[in-house]
Amino acid sequence: MQKVGENNASLNVREKKRKKVSEICIYALMTLIGLILVMPYFYMVMKSLMTQEEVISPQIKFFPAKPQFSNYAQILQDKGYLSAFGNTMKVILFNLIAVPVSATFIAFGFARCEFVGKKPLFAFMLSTMMLPGVVTQIPLYILYTRIGWINTLLPMTIPNLTGGGALYIFLARSFIQSLPKEIDNAAKIDGAGPLRRYFSMALPLCKPIIIYIMINVFTSNWGDYYGPLVWRLDDAFPATLAYKVFYLLQNGATGNDQVHIRMAAGVMMSLVPATLFFIFQKQLIEGVAMDGLKG
Repeated sequence: MQKVGENNASLNVREKKRKKVSEICIYALMTLIGLILVMPYFYMVMKSLMTQEEVISPQIKFFPAKPQFSNYAQILQDKGYLSAFGNTMKVILFNLIAVPVSATFIAFGFARCEFVGKKPLFAFMLSTMMLPGVVTQIPLYILYTRIGWINTLLPMTIPNLTGGGALYIFLARSFIQSLPKEIDNAAKIDGAGPLRRYFSMALPLCKPIIIYIMINVFTSNWGDYYGPLVWRLDDAFPATLAYKVFYLLQNGATGNDQVHIRMAAGVMMSLVPATLFFIFQKQLIEGVAMDGLKG
């Protein structure tokens, strides 16, 4: 019996040692991956504190000789960046209202209303998710050119009145379907029509999914440079902040112009989405898995 007890004790010690070793290996691997992911951001922060000569120097430098915090002050003094920030906020504010409201409105029709061809229409809408954006880019460019939208912010705002894409409509529909049907039936008995049921019943209960959609809309529009790059025709285009930072050159000379300033602008741009993530990380992580009556 004593030997059996000693054997069990030695097995427990070995098992604990194995667990500790595995935990150390896991934490070491996670730390290594974290450092790899943080490295580009660290590099951008360091470059934003360098002078122009240090940034374009052929020698690899990770730390500035003397931190140049004036690079950040120069951004606030540059009218180009301020006007680009204003254009970005115009796009974001419009889409923050248009996308959640239109997506939930269309989703309510698919989830709670009956009409001819509902299932085929919903299936057709979902099939658009399988199309790459490049497929519709040229037809849209021709269409927007003919109606005079090119070189304006309209292509990045007005089309989002249709729900902002099939994905948001699908997520909102799934969320509305998770709501108890008894609420909708009670509203019907009281004589409420579809519009009243949507605005009085569905829209307030959709708060969790609306927050989720709004956060994604904000981050996607905040860092969008591809859209302005496509719809821009000439210098009269009202550039957004992301386009200004990554593509619109300050003096129009070479790709090395104002790199340290654009690095500083990139750091400042990253602070907003990072702050939103820390504030709304619960909603982002839970996402569409939320129960209909949560929040």
